[in-house]
Amino acid sequence: MKIVLLSGGSGKRLWPLSNDARSKQFLKVLKDENNESQSMIQRVWSQLKEADLADSTLISTSISQVDMISNQLDFTNGIIVEPERRDTFPAVCLAASYLYSELNTDSNEVIVVLPVDPYVEKQFFNKIKELEKALQQSEANIALMGVQPTFPSEKYGYIIPQHEEDVLWKKVMHFKEKPSQTLAEEFIRQGGLWNCGVFAFKLGYILSLLRDMDITPNYEELLENYSILSKDSMDYAVIEKEKNVIVLKYDGYWKDLGTWNTLTDEMSRNVLGKGTISDDSVNTHLINELGIPITIVGSTNLIVAASPDGILVSDKEKSPLIKHYIPSDPQRPMYEERRWGWYKVLEHTAIDEHHEVLTKRLVINQGKNLSYHTHFFRHEVWTIIKGTGEFALNGVIRRVSAGEILEIPPNAKHSIKATTDLEIIEIQTGSKLMEEDKLSLYTNWHDLENLSLKTSNVI
Repeated sequence: MKIVLLSGGSGKRLWPLSNDARSKQFLKVLKDENNESQSMIQRVWSQLKEADLADSTLISTSISQVDMISNQLDFTNGIIVEPERRDTFPAVCLAASYLYSELNTDSNEVIVVLPVDPYVEKQFFNKIKELEKALQQSEANIALMGVQPTFPSEKYGYIIPQHEEDVLWKKVMHFKEKPSQTLAEEFIRQGGLWNCGVFAFKLGYILSLLRDMDITPNYEELLENYSILSKDSMDYAVIEKEKNVIVLKYDGYWKDLGTWNTLTDEMSRNVLGKGTISDDSVNTHLINELGIPITIVGSTNLIVAASPDGILVSDKEKSPLIKHYIPSDPQRPMYEERRWGWYKVLEHTAIDEHHEVLTKRLVINQGKNLSYHTHFFRHEVWTIIKGTGEFALNGVIRRVSAGEILEIPPNAKHSIKATTDLEIIEIQTGSKLMEEDKLSLYTNWHDLENLSLKTSNVI
């Protein structure tokens, strides 16, 4: 059995902390058993390891999330990178082609697709192990996992099973994704289950769907032609249409932490970051990533979330509506996690159409490094405010430390490695201050050293 962990989407219902650059599964607002901060993806990954499923797990994600996955997980298995976001059906097809043509996985191998953000107990992952046996015994094309609904919701899929007793799995009579409130109430009366977002199939099933659409199962070719796949979910594109489906019922705790009202229910503290909530406030949470304190007095059922991207003040029950009020014009992400650490935009000023100034704070973790790269339209000045490192500029590597100022003109090839945790204030000036103005030459520091570059202050 192989597991594909789907890490996609932007989770805009958790704005302003979550956006296109930092999706909800990377927000470190939960606590682990040692009371250390952890994200949803870190929680799920630790549970997969505890269930001895980690070695058989791959991750499917977008290019914008690769660095954050590398930063948060000790993941050494394959990462399948979508060339663009196109929902879960294309992502599953791409993962299937990777397993088939890159890993030579047998077409009879059972593949389990698992979302990255369910809030579940350990027994959930033991139930996942039963999907393989159920799929083999039933000869079904798809196996789902369902959980008993607690209220009629319009945001979940509903599975209507047959009523056999004392069996591992049940035949699915009907599946409906995100029904109306009236239909949801009716499905619950019929014994319907919420779809947990987990589905299993034999690899050959998805490969046959690709061939029926005259689409190659070759991974490299599918990467080049990824846009021809319909931008649709597995639920709509496949599961609603498939007749031979079974479901396993999961009886434990399950929750989708996709909105502020559901996420705050699982937070161990009411205040994260600088701030205070008065004692007479009820069911109120504050999450503050800014450097200034926030004070909340006499509130009820309130979520206040502040990040460099914006500030949200909302009634918790109304918070799922936030996606309708987010500015439609995309803005530069003000905070991003990278494989080497993170950065925060402190200020961005457009003096005129040809002259911008952007100030960032970069934190590079010990032992990590930026890629060896160049920019064509910007001039950079780095002021090291903490730590020590090794700085490469146009073939010269030298040691640097707190207090030094480094100047990087346009077209200069440069990189830096942190020998201790490094903090840098970076000031960019130029005409096109965007991430696209970057040409990376090397990512691995050892490759850079092996170029036999001239060095000073011998390293």
